[in-house]
This record gives sequence, C-alpha cells and structure tokens, in this order.
Amino acid sequence: MNRLTEQFFKAPTGVFTQSDVAASVDGTDFSRHGLIKRAMSAGEILNIRRGLYCLAPEFQKKPVSVYSLAQRIYGPSYISMETALSHHGWIPEAVYACTCASFGNSKEFETPLGVFSYKRVPQHTFFLGVQRCNDENGNVFFMASPAKALVDYLYVHQLKWTRIDEPIDSLRIDEDELACVTAEELEALLDNYSNGRIKRFLTGWLGEVKS
Repeated sequence: MNRLTEQFFKAPTGVFTQSDVAASVDGTDFSRHGLIKRAMSAGEILNIRRGLYCLAPEFQKKPVSVYSLAQRIYGPSYISMETALSHHGWIPEAVYACTCASFGNSKEFETPLGVFSYKRVPQHTFFLGVQRCNDENGNVFFMASPAKALVDYLYVHQLKWTRIDEPIDSLRIDEDELACVTAEELEALLDNYSNGRIKRFLTGWLGEVKS
C-alpha cells in the first residue's frame, strides 16, 4: 500500500485534498506529487477533480457517500431535483447522475464515482428547505426537501406547471407522498424564489393544499 494511501486509510473519511496531503505528509511538493501519481497509477486513489482525491472503494474503511462528495466537488450546493426526489421516494426511476442546485454557475463533472451535475438556481436564501443529513457511516450531506427539489426541477427544465397534478402525471409521483407538504412550507418557498414560473406553480399548489 502506498504511503499516501496508508495515511488517509486511517482518516475518518476517504476523501482528501491537495492541502490535506501537504498538511499530513512530510516532504517537498514534488515528492508529495509523486506519491499521489504513484497511488493513482496503482489504483489506490481516485482523482475526483483537480486537487480533490478519494481512496478507491477497496481501500475505504467506510463507503464514501456520493451525496457527501457532491458538496466537496463544487459548492455551495445541495442535492436536489431528480436525485433528491428519488432519495425521498417521490419518483420511481433510478437516477444515474447526482443532481445538485448550486449557488454559482452551472457545471458538470465526470468522475470515477459517477457524474455530478450542478445547476444554478437563483433564490433569496439558498439553503432554505435544505436539511443537513448524516448517514450510517458518518457522512454529512445537504438534501433538499421533496417540495424544494420539485421546484428546482421545474426551474432547471423550464417547465410551465401551474397545478400539482402536472408533475404527478409527468414524473409519476405517488399522490400519497404529497401529504408531508404543508402550506407553511409552500409559503416559505413562494417567498424564497423570484422566478415567475416557480411562483405560479407554488401559488397553484398552495391553493390546492388550502382548499
């Protein structure tokens, strides 16, 4: 096992940066870069993006969460849209890319652990309706509520929904799942977005919840 792999095998998470290597491994920048290259050539670490690395699955003490990794790749961001809807059980389809809402410009990263897609979604309070989650392995990630994920999906795909039955039909959402959405949550989301399409959809949905 490469000395670099040994170092981060002992760490709580198998994800680390160039700065973490500099702080943890003695030597020059050149020698540390050599360690990284050799570990990558041996298949012991994976290059996620420039300056961000991950132990290969067979060297991880605990599985690295794709959700947790998403925030490390590009942020500020949170899991939303198709990935969040699938996570909450609102849509039946499997999701092959990790979809996120981002504060900055839209970007996409193809990594050894999958595709990470980030879409800019303008809003007043970026993390409103987003929960800080911990999984059973101690990984931390930020996940949109189902309602917020649906609103972000509408914005990104430029849809013109005005009633909740439209996404129910389009995405095959189980109507029973909607019971968890309150008027208070919809009102907070309505205040949080300026986009006209979002406001029309939330106003229509809110009217149905209150009726």
